Amino acid sequence: MAKVDLHVHTTASDGVLEPGEIVEVANKKGLAAVAITDHDTTDGVDEALEAAQGTGLEVIPGIELSAEHNGREVHILGYYLDHENEALQEKLDVLHRSRRERASKMVDRLAGLGVRVSWERVAAIAGHTSAFGRPHVAQALCEAGFVGSVDEAFDRYIGYRGPAYVARFKLTAEEALQIIADAQGVPVLAHPWRQEDVIPTLAAKGLVGLEVYYPRYSSEERQMLARLARQHGLVPTGGTDFHGYGEEAMEVLGEVPVPQDSVERLRVLANRPGADDHY
Repeated sequence: MAKVDLHVHTTASDGVLEPGEIVEVANKKGLAAVAITDHDTTDGVDEALEAAQGTGLEVIPGIELSAEHNGREVHILGYYLDHENEALQEKLDVLHRSRRERASKMVDRLAGLGVRVSWERVAAIAGHTSAFGRPHVAQALCEAGFVGSVDEAFDRYIGYRGPAYVARFKLTAEEALQIIADAQGVPVLAHPWRQEDVIPTLAAKGLVGLEVYYPRYSSEERQMLARLARQHGLVPTGGTDFHGYGEEAMEVLGEVPVPQDSVERLRVLANRPGADDHY
């Protein structure tokens, strides 16, 4: 069975591998398709598309938007969107500025705690990405010797209950759904376990799929989510939420068993041509 991975991050946001490197790993593993779903940015899509030309690997233009619904954080994945859409990019620019401001405020709060990391170093770690994130601050903390790991940085300083945590600007879930739809994309609720109560509302507002197959979910949890997907007429999707951290990270890509027809159904819903060309 051909493998696909519909949840992949690159250096365009908080992943370790360049988009072209993702394509290289995917081809080595014989994947049929990968979706580039960086946080609040599509900056990695073009490089991945170019790298995949002539390889037989399908690169799906995607995104993962952070949003809020009734005071709870939710993430909305978008697939097959027009990543060059001008209105989409204008909205993403607002999110990029808010991410940068948030990271800067966290550095200031850390300094107030006597934990001094250089903003210039955080920016250098983020590199060309427009999607500044807490992992970039965490890496700077590691390099400066204040913590021994990214996890420790989150636990001690920049996690939700940490003393240097700064809440970020969030779209509403309805806004995220609309942004993806306006860019001709297909919206899917990411890692929805323990968010089952939001599914009926979001399904009524344009949600098309549900990320049923996810690395941390047991078979029982996947079965329950699959039932919810059928109940609400949603496409069951999945992926590894690949970031590339850890020594065995390369082995992870594509290792969540996503049904082959998930990509087909998403492609049809997005009205993309070539529905029979890949499987």
